[in-house]
Amino acid sequence: MSAVAFSCPRCFAALKSTPPIPGERPQCPRCLSVFELEIFPALFRHREKAAEAERVLLEGESTCFYHLDRKAILPCHSCGRFLCSLCDCEVHSEHFCPSCLETGVKKGRIKSIENRRVRHDTIALTLAIAPMLFFYLTLVTAPATLFVVVRHWKTPLSIVGSTRLTFVVAALVALLQIVGWIVIVFLVIVFLSGRANL
Repeated sequence: MSAVAFSCPRCFAALKSTPPIPGERPQCPRCLSVFELEIFPALFRHREKAAEAERVLLEGESTCFYHLDRKAILPCHSCGRFLCSLCDCEVHSEHFCPSCLETGVKKGRIKSIENRRVRHDTIALTLAIAPMLFFYLTLVTAPATLFVVVRHWKTPLSIVGSTRLTFVVAALVALLQIVGWIVIVFLVIVFLSGRANL
């Protein structure tokens, strides 16, 4: 590893020039703050091996928005800024500049990047099981559970992978609750009609 200049993130005082040991928590000699450094291997890579964008050779060639001495190879799909090969962030054959990519991920504008998803199967199972503590609520939640199961059966599941077993369990619990209500209503009707005949 080659020597690299490090500085304190709080007071910007120069620190030792030798790279720290991974896991080491250096202390600034000026402000005495302790911090953690993350070491990226690219920081110590030799310049010859690093990917380099093509330099502008002819006057009038398009330059990168972020690197004025680098040749632009394509525009950003979102904002239209010209980008060099270093700034190009390709996502599912669309090209974005770093700022548009960051904004698109944070605000959900880039539909091809998902970082969260609603777990409809868990909602259905919760709707089926939670109200069982107060059985009367199942009169409403059992049909609601079946609606969620049917409505979101084909909706993509969890990002980390899942099966439709939770949907199946939720639907079975909801159906049992509905059958239970039908039996209770039937028994009440039979009881009341038998009592009316007396």
